[in-house]
Amino acid sequence: MLEEAKQVCPTSTQRLVREGALLVDVRDRNEVAALAFDVPDIVNMPLLELEQRWAELPKDRDIVLVCENGTQSLKATYYLQFQGFTRVSNMEGGILKWMGKNFPVIGQRLQATTAGAACRGSTGAASDAACCEPTPDAASLRAGCC
Repeated sequence: MLEEAKQVCPTSTQRLVREGALLVDVRDRNEVAALAFDVPDIVNMPLLELEQRWAELPKDRDIVLVCENGTQSLKATYYLQFQGFTRVSNMEGGILKWMGKNFPVIGQRLQATTAGAACRGSTGAASDAACCEPTPDAASLRAGCC
């Protein structure tokens, strides 16, 4: 039986990437060409190719899987866990939540959604340090974080 997939928010993802994690975007190439995460050392491995290409990914490095809204990357996270990967996480909310936090992208930004307010406190100020960790506390969840 597989463990529950680890979920991280965009703020934690940025920290993980700074610390050496590999970002793997599982969206189709045409989606990535239109709008991409602006981070160094990102890999595009469309979900439909993952079954044939998963062995290209390092097992000795943290990997954060991303997509448009977090659904496809969650499937990819479970698939990699099934293949024996232990250092994999899914970024909740995908590129939509990433853009809602005004993190850098390459290409045409999509219309803002409710994801933009996901990690904002009641004052509207970013409250990422307190709420956007892999497991936010109960107070953070009540405040509408992550």
